[in-house]
Amino acid sequence: MRIGEIAALVGVTPRAVRHYHQSGLLPEPARRANGYREYGVRDAVLLARIRRLTELGLGLDEVRDVLADDEGRGLVEVLEELAEDLARQEAVIRERRERLAPLLAEARAGHLPAEGPVSPELAALLAGVGELPGSPMAAKDREILTLLDVVVPEAERARLMELMRGAAGSAGEVYGLLDALVDAAADDPRVDEAARALAAVLPDGMAVELPEEGAGSLADTFFADLAPAQSAAVRRAIGLVRERRRFEERG
Repeated sequence: MRIGEIAALVGVTPRAVRHYHQSGLLPEPARRANGYREYGVRDAVLLARIRRLTELGLGLDEVRDVLADDEGRGLVEVLEELAEDLARQEAVIRERRERLAPLLAEARAGHLPAEGPVSPELAALLAGVGELPGSPMAAKDREILTLLDVVVPEAERARLMELMRGAAGSAGEVYGLLDALVDAAADDPRVDEAARALAAVLPDGMAVELPEEGAGSLADTFFADLAPAQSAAVRRAIGLVRERRRFEERG
C-alpha cells in the first residue's frame, strides 16, 4: 500500500501519517525501487492503534510511552491519568456552568447590568445603585466596582460588595456633591461637605477594606481618573472613616 491507501484504510490523512513518521511513532517502511513507501498490514495495525490512542485524548508523547512502554508507563497507567484529567476538566466545566446559570437567567430576564457579565454580588449591588444617568461620578464608581469584581479574590469580593451595599441607598446625593467638584480647586469649601457626606454613607468596615495608594495600586488608578477636588474629597472621606473606626475601637 502507498501512503494515500494506508491513510484511507485507517481513516487518517496522509499528512497525519507523515507527522507520525516525523514524531517517531510510526517507523518508516521500506521503499520501492521508484522511491515510494510500501506499507504492509503491520504498518496499518500500528497506525490504527495510534489513531485510537489519539482519539482517546492522549498526546503524542503519551502515545509514544504506550507503544514503547517507556519507564514502565503502560497503557493502563496512561489511561488512568487520562481519566483523572478528564474528571478534572468535567469538574471545571460543571463549576463554570453553575456560575453561568444565574447570569443567563438574569440576561434572559433583562436584568443583567450593562457591565455584565458580573458576579451575582456585584449585580445585586449595581441594581441598588442604579444607573443614575447624567452622573459621571456614578459611572466611574460602576467602572471601578466592575474592575474590583474581577481582580479581588472571591472571598474578599463577597465581603466588600456586602459592605458597599449598605452605602448604595444614599449614593445618589453623594454622587451629586462629587460631580459638582469636577471643575473646583482642591481647597474648595465644598470638598469638606462632599467628604463628610461620603464618609457618612461608607460603613465602618470599609476602613480596613479601602486600598492603600502607592506603587501603581488600584487606588492610584482610581484617583488618577478624578478631578483634583474630587480626589481630595474622597481621600478626606477615607481618612474620616478610618478615624471613626479607630475612635470606636478605643471606645
